[in-house]
Amino acid sequence: MEPLIRLNHLEKSYDAGGSKFFVLRRITLDIAPGEFVTIMGPSGAGKSTLLSILGMLDSAWSGEYFFNGEPVHKLSVKNRNELHKANIGFVFQSYHLIDNLTVFENLELPLSYKNIPGKERQSLVCDTLDRFHIVGKKDLFPNQLSGGQQQLVGVARAVILHPKLILADEPTGNLHSAQGEEIMQLFRSLNESGTTIIQVTHSESNAAYGHRIIQLKDGWVVSGATAATAAGTAP
Repeated sequence: MEPLIRLNHLEKSYDAGGSKFFVLRRITLDIAPGEFVTIMGPSGAGKSTLLSILGMLDSAWSGEYFFNGEPVHKLSVKNRNELHKANIGFVFQSYHLIDNLTVFENLELPLSYKNIPGKERQSLVCDTLDRFHIVGKKDLFPNQLSGGQQQLVGVARAVILHPKLILADEPTGNLHSAQGEEIMQLFRSLNESGTTIIQVTHSESNAAYGHRIIQLKDGWVVSGATAATAAGTAP
């Protein structure tokens, strides 16, 4: 099976006083369709930077990145953005909902970028509200929701266009344990239905939901293992 993601010698660096400071070093990595992968490591290891590159939000790097066979490193900005919008959903620690839009409007927003007709947008939003059991919240604003409910809306927004890949950056970092477990169970369900998931987390319990843990340290991949093996030794 062809990998969904293939990275060959990917590097990212900054100029620092006449020398290079490397954030990522020679990352070579395959991620198969349907995997649930966790990226772990100490602060400053390059985890969020790698996630940003995988999400095609950062183009200032060297090396090769293939997504579903497409050479991301060769694409124009426009084509890269189109590939990202068609295939990738993001879930952030800080929710990133629009404060002055209702839950319904927050879910509808990514559909409006795709020029989907109004009736079809409303149908997709209604289906998603039902799927995530938040129909009763559709007319509320984010500040009227609990943190767990806001993150639930964030996940719903990320998957409304049925992306091949979900990227989650500390998705339960602002939630208490019961809310966090609910979100992780939701990720597991999405993964079991075929969605590839890559999460960045410091949480060993969150990591155990996945199939594989990739450890980063000082920008290098230092180990990879099954979740059950690595979760006991992850920093």
